[in-house]
Parts: sequence; C-alpha cells; structure tokens
Amino acid sequence: MLEGSTGDASDPSTADAATWMEMESRVDRLEQLIKKQPDQNRLNLLVFDSSRDKLLAALVMANGAAACGMEVTIFCSFWATAALRKGGQVGRKSLIEWAFGWMLPANLNSTKLSRMEMGGVGRLLMKREMKKKQIADLDQLIATAADLGVTIRVCEMSMQLMGIQREELIDYPGIGFCGVASFMEDASMANTTLFI
Repeated sequence: MLEGSTGDASDPSTADAATWMEMESRVDRLEQLIKKQPDQNRLNLLVFDSSRDKLLAALVMANGAAACGMEVTIFCSFWATAALRKGGQVGRKSLIEWAFGWMLPANLNSTKLSRMEMGGVGRLLMKREMKKKQIADLDQLIATAADLGVTIRVCEMSMQLMGIQREELIDYPGIGFCGVASFMEDASMANTTLFI
C-alpha cells in the first residue's frame, strides 16, 4: 500500500481502491509537471529601455529567433512603452502625464542612443551609417517582426503610470496588453527570457 493511503489494510478491496486513487493522483501531478516544462522553442524579451541601440538589439534578436522558427514575445515595460507610441497625444492628460509625454520619445524614430548621443549627432551618424551599409532601422525591424509573427505585449501598469492610451501606440498586428501575472506565466513557459 502507498504511503498516505486511507484504506483499511485488513480489507483488500479498500486497500486496492485507495492505492489506485493515490496512483492516479500521482500520475495527474506528474502530467501537470510535464506540461509546465519550459518550451525550448519559445523566447521572451523583456524590454525596459527606450534607447535606440537597445531597441535595435531586441528587435534583431526577436527577428532572428522568429526566422529560426521560434515563438517570440516582446514585453515592453516602463520606458520602452513610450517608444511604441506613433506620435502625438490622444485625449486629455494630467500635468505629470503631459510631462512624461514631453520628456520621453514620441515614437520609434525619436529614440536616443544610450551612449554617444552627443545632442543627436551620434544618432544621425548611426542612422546614416546603417542606411549606407543597408542595415535595417527600427521601422523596418518592426515590420519584419510583424511579418514573422512576433508578439508584442505592453505593460498596462506602465501605460497607466505614464498616461499612455492604447490609441497612441503603433499599429501592430500582434500587439497585446498585459500585467505582471501574464508576463510571469509566459516567462515560466519559455526556455529563455532576456532582459534588455
């Protein structure tokens, strides 16, 4: 008889039923554990920063993984949320929300470099060099990500904090909205989660 069974050892039919029920319970728990094993074919990128170079790196990784057949989700939180705006404000905003909108990038094209920004000169030089060497910029990388089926999920708390409304965000076919619980669930199901 299995440890923890509730059957009477003197009655074989009760002991067998209890043993069988305990075995079924263990098999169910084992099946649940197997189902929760991380999927090696899934990649999550948690993008926190709105710096142009970091967004480029995140999108290059996402597109590369998706091109290799992986299921890729980009989670945009805090400053990265502002970079997904398409420009212009929608609706009324509080003074603080207006200030966030003014200080943060208005869209992907207005993002700054994390280093060597030099008052915008570094960004212009990088854009020129990328064009000259035929390296995809943010707009092209976003379009490629959409074509490859990369999902973008935006942190609802960050949007609420900064006063960003859904209508302000880029038109992207795989865009969704989530909180920390949804992110944690997705992260637990992926073999790899990277923080950028």
